[in-house]
Amino acid sequence: RLRVNAQGPVLVQGGNGREISYTAKLSVRARSEEEARRVLSQYSIPVAAGGDTVLINPPGGTVMEHLTIKTPRQTAAYINTSDGDVEADGLDGPLQVNSVGGALKCDRIRGDCSLNTGGGNIQVGEVNGELRCATAGGSINVKNAGRSVVLQTGGGEIELGEAGGMVRAETVGGSIRISSAGGAVTATTGGGPIQVGKAGGVVTARNVAGFVQIGAAAGVLCESGSGGVRVSNIAGPMRVSTTVGNIVASLLGGSTFRDSFIETANGDITVMIPSNLGVTIMAQAQRRIVSDFNSVGVRMQGPEFIAEGQINGGGPVLRISGTGGTISLKRQ
Repeated sequence: RLRVNAQGPVLVQGGNGREISYTAKLSVRARSEEEARRVLSQYSIPVAAGGDTVLINPPGGTVMEHLTIKTPRQTAAYINTSDGDVEADGLDGPLQVNSVGGALKCDRIRGDCSLNTGGGNIQVGEVNGELRCATAGGSINVKNAGRSVVLQTGGGEIELGEAGGMVRAETVGGSIRISSAGGAVTATTGGGPIQVGKAGGVVTARNVAGFVQIGAAAGVLCESGSGGVRVSNIAGPMRVSTTVGNIVASLLGGSTFRDSFIETANGDITVMIPSNLGVTIMAQAQRRIVSDFNSVGVRMQGPEFIAEGQINGGGPVLRISGTGGTISLKRQ
């Protein structure tokens, strides 16, 4: 195990060696070169080794150090710094990093990984284990994670390429883009688009003000305050609602579709239904309802349009409510 309590930037590199070595580049602010040399001559970095743990503990103070550490690949690394960026690469063990306000970067980490910073960006290449990233005000960019992923930022965008397990992404005010997740996805933002390419589980998306797009999922639970919603290839249940915005839903043929609900207070709703999916329609709208299916009858009931009927022999119930727009039922 390697433990570092630093006051400045840290770079950790895993390799094939059997020893831990480090290089420290030191700098100090002083009134003269003579004073600077005097301060640096009295400076030393305590290193303690006991059992299976090596502790590097620079004293900090007036001297700023930039540490470069080379360690065996099998090392478990725990890095803390009060000021500066942290970068780690090529470790087979777990990695834990905490920075008061620097940028964090890691790649080729085979164990679990936890990255926390008080205000910098986080960039991750490849992590085989579980991944957790948190920043108070920066962006998070992850290329590949082998297991579950939790990404949280106080005010930046989140981008994830691929995750082998479930994903939770939260930002106070930025976009969320997830290409692929092996499990369920939960995405929450206060303002910005949410895009999920595909998910092996149910996608739960909450957006205060922005567009939501889901390419494929085992189910959808989506709430948007002001923004359109587009969902495609949904195999399970849907519950999609938006206060202001259009909704386009494309159902997956031959799937295990379940009872679902789609609603918008001000916008159009378009549902595309394949020929090999049975579904029972119960829709209501104040403007109008347009259907490509003769089996779905449309009638007026008071000030509302009502549409009910079975498509492709019927099946799970799809309830649709459009207060201020047109509902369209189309053949896919």
